[in-house]
Amino acid sequence: MPKTIFTTPVVRHLFYGLSVIILKLAGWKAIGNRDSIPDKAVFVAAPHTTNWDLPFALMLSFQLKLPIYWMGKASIFRFPFGRLMRWFGGIPVERNRSTNLVDGMIAQFDRTESLLLVIAPEGTRKNVGEWKSGFYHMAHGAKVPLVLGFVDYPNKQGGVGPLFYTTGDYNADLKEIKTFYQPFKGKH
Repeated sequence: MPKTIFTTPVVRHLFYGLSVIILKLAGWKAIGNRDSIPDKAVFVAAPHTTNWDLPFALMLSFQLKLPIYWMGKASIFRFPFGRLMRWFGGIPVERNRSTNLVDGMIAQFDRTESLLLVIAPEGTRKNVGEWKSGFYHMAHGAKVPLVLGFVDYPNKQGGVGPLFYTTGDYNADLKEIKTFYQPFKGKH
C-alpha cells in the first residue's frame, strides 16, 4: 500500500495533536484503543450519513493511533484533491462498474503485514435499506476480523467497538452486526 499521512514521521504527530485538540474543542470523545486492534482488519464505518463522517473518522483514527486506509467513491479523488485524499489513506472505488474490488483487497491483505481498511457498508450517505456486502466478503476471504467502528453524533463520540469474526453465514452475521449499531445515530 502507498505511504500515507499516518506513516509520514513528523506530520503524523502534528495531525495527532491537532485531532486531539479539535475533537476536545468540539466536545467529541474517542472510544477504544489501539491495543485491541490486530494488524489486519476491516473496519465497518457506520452509520454514514454526512460528508463530515470522513474528517471525524480521520481525527478519531489519529487520536487512537490507527493507521487506516479507507475507501471512497472515485469522484472525490479527482483534481485538485486526488493526491491529498490518497495521502490521507484514500482508495478510490468505481461504483458504477465491476472491478473485482473484493478479490483485489483480499490479495492485498495477503501481501501485507499490516492493513486496517475502513469501509462504509451503506455505500452512500443516503438512507439505504440494505448494506453492500463487500466489507464482509473482504474480511471473510482474507480471514481477518471486522472491527465495528462507529460515530454517534447525538452523544459526540466515535471510535472502535468489538471485533467480529465472520462465520460465513452472511445473513446471520449481518443481523448480529446491525444489532451493535442500533443505539448509534448519524448526523442526518
